[in-house]
This record gives sequence, C-alpha cells and structure tokens, in this order.
Amino acid sequence: MKALSTNHQNGLHGVLQVPGDKSISHRSIIFGAISHGDTEVSHFLSSEDCMTTLHAFQALGVSIEHSDDQVLVHGVGLKGLSQPRQPLNMGNSGTTTRLMIGLLSGQPFPTKLFGDQSLSRRPMKRVTTPLSQLGAGFSTTEGRLPITVDGCPTLRPVNYHLPVASAQVKSALILAALQADGWSTIIEKQQTRDHTEIMLNAFGGEIQKNGLILQVKGHPQLSGQRVTVPGDMSSAAFFIAAAVLQPGSEIVLKHVGLNPTRTGFLRVLQRMGATIAIENQTMHGEFAGDVIVRSSALHSVQITSSDIPDIIDELPLLALMATQAEGTTTITGAEELRVKETDRIAVVTEELRKLGAVITELPDGMIIKGRTPIVPQGTSCVDSHGDHRIGMMLAVAALSVAGDLSLANDAAIRISYPDFFADLDQLTGGFAR
Repeated sequence: MKALSTNHQNGLHGVLQVPGDKSISHRSIIFGAISHGDTEVSHFLSSEDCMTTLHAFQALGVSIEHSDDQVLVHGVGLKGLSQPRQPLNMGNSGTTTRLMIGLLSGQPFPTKLFGDQSLSRRPMKRVTTPLSQLGAGFSTTEGRLPITVDGCPTLRPVNYHLPVASAQVKSALILAALQADGWSTIIEKQQTRDHTEIMLNAFGGEIQKNGLILQVKGHPQLSGQRVTVPGDMSSAAFFIAAAVLQPGSEIVLKHVGLNPTRTGFLRVLQRMGATIAIENQTMHGEFAGDVIVRSSALHSVQITSSDIPDIIDELPLLALMATQAEGTTTITGAEELRVKETDRIAVVTEELRKLGAVITELPDGMIIKGRTPIVPQGTSCVDSHGDHRIGMMLAVAALSVAGDLSLANDAAIRISYPDFFADLDQLTGGFAR
C-alpha cells in the first residue's frame, strides 16, 4: 500500500527525460538477437516487461550484456537460437509472449511459455490462429497460457487479413514470415503502431508497405545495429495529463518518441483544448522531440473506433481527463480494453467512481460526465488491480485530491515504469500531504 501525493496546488514544473520506449526496447532485443553481429542499445527501458524479453533470449542461447540503460546483444541470426532448458517465464508481458510465439513458430525445436495469473487470462488464439496458416503448431490451455510452440522450420508464406487492429498480432506474423520461403502478405484492419516494420528495415530486412498492405520477404540477412531508444510516449502521457489538469503547470519532456502511430493521445488532447507544443524534433529511424505542456481548460470529445489503435494505452488517462472537461465525453469502439492486463473498462469505471466520477460503462467504452470534482467517496484507498497503467492513472488523479489517498497493488507500476513516483515527485516538488 502506497500513500499517494495529493493536493498539488502549485502545479508541475521542470524538465524530465522519461524512460525509453517499451515497445522499441522489446524489439531492439528481438532484432538484435536474430541478427548477425552486435547490436548496441542505448536508453533501454529496464522495466520488468522488457527484462522478461531480455532473459527469454538469454535462455534461448543469446549472449546479452546489460548495465543500467545500456545493452549489448551478440546476435546469433534467425537460425542460431537454441532450445531452452526449461519453460520460458513471460511474467506479465503480453508483448513478449505474442512476439515470441511468432518467432518461435519457425524454430526447429518446441518451447513452452507460461506467465503470471493476469497474463494467463489473456487470449492467445488471435496469434495462434493466423500463425497456424503458416504451418505452425501449438498446444494451449483453452487458447491461453501456458502454451507450447511446437516449432516448424519449414513455414510457408501466408496471405492474411488481420481481423483485429493489433500491433502485437501483426508483429508476431511478421516474425514468423521472416522464416517462411518467399513473400508473405499481411493486410491490417486499421493502421497500428509500426515499430516492428521500422526496425526490421533498419536491420536490413525487406518489408514493403502500401496503405494497410504489408509484404514481408522471408530469410533476410539481418545485421546488428546501434539503436537509441526514444522516450516512451505512453509513460510521458501521465505527466502530460498531470500538467494539463493541475493549474499553473508548465513542463518539458525531453526526447519523447513521436511516431505518428503513438501520438494519438496528443491529438485527442489538442481536440479537447490542451496547450501542447513540440520542439527540437529529430528523426533517426523513429521521430522524437521535446514536448512542452501547460495547464489548460478542457472540453468534452467523442472518441470512436478510428481513434482507438493510436491511444489504446492512454484511454484510462483520457477517461480521467474527461471527468474534468466541460461537457460529456463518449468513448466507443474500445472493446480491446477488456482483454488488457485487466478489464480496463470495468476497472477504470470502478476506481474513478471511488473518486466521485460519473461514468456509465458501455460494452465497448464509457460515457463520462465532465466537471466532476475528484473527491473520495467513502474510501481513502484506490487499487491498481495489478495493472501498471491503472496505478499510474490513479496517482495522477490523486494530485487533485484534498486529503489522504493510498494505492493498493502499487508494485504493478514497476512492470513498465520503475521510477515513476520519483519522477512525479521531481515535477511536483514532492509537496505531498
């Protein structure tokens, strides 16, 4: 149980560099491992999820050196992985699990994967069903972990229409297609984050994109690279939200990743009236820049299915911000939230109601009444439910609370942001009640 910092009437101020992007950190280990030669990674996110990926590849016979946010991967190539001596522990990491299933589908040995209680509830058929069309085989527990990937070194190319907008499923298919003969075609339902495609091209692979159609060439010769991981937009989002909501705030977040498939949160906030600027923009494989945020008065917005892929991780924060916006905000088309670390629609509704929010839960979203004071309703304890993003969202909400508030299951935040509370204290000055 952690006492949360509350009643910050002086706002947030200062300059901060948020940790490295989680999605890119995962992929830097994966592509470094299956390339020939060394890959040097700077500003790697040493969170529990990313360390799960790192340890998994060490168990697969890849030599990896790690110190603070620096990683050196001694690649073994696509055919150089070796069978692990014991099942691989995926912890809580859905990204590690789904991408590893895709990669291991084309290896000449079976591998068993298992995870924690939360991860074991998450659906894996969305990955195994399309991968089976390449010839991969699996043994699962009712479509969930634990799962054994049989391994098939003779995968065939595929032409597949993705039924869901999921970067994880797309990436799993790409990693399998790299091990198939010829060209595979993957057609997205909707544009999703494209870190896998960008990194594959940087490492020497061949992937062609025409709108929502991706074509992937099998058996590329990948070469190790130097990767500098930009700051994670999904982590920056919590400080952006806090600065917008707390009067008198002005902060600068340095070298944040600005991949267009990850900046939907900024676009929605600007539609709501937030004052946000970008400076010092660069592009080295991925766009990055400094994000300047000032406190702002917000108005309601309608968020629909076309918005969801670019803001899926930030929807709990947007729900919180909608409670302080003028008017009523509606979120629809977000049924994917039901199968995250928690059922985020149900959990966001439950926890924000504890703080006085007026929320109607929908099958695929929420209706949120704005300009509602954040006041605890009969309890001084909120709960992350073991979901890192819910925990951080509630810590942002607590800044507006007059009085004591505590967070249960705060350890979940280490999954993606081990130093979150220290960085929040830096920007608030640590004025905790």
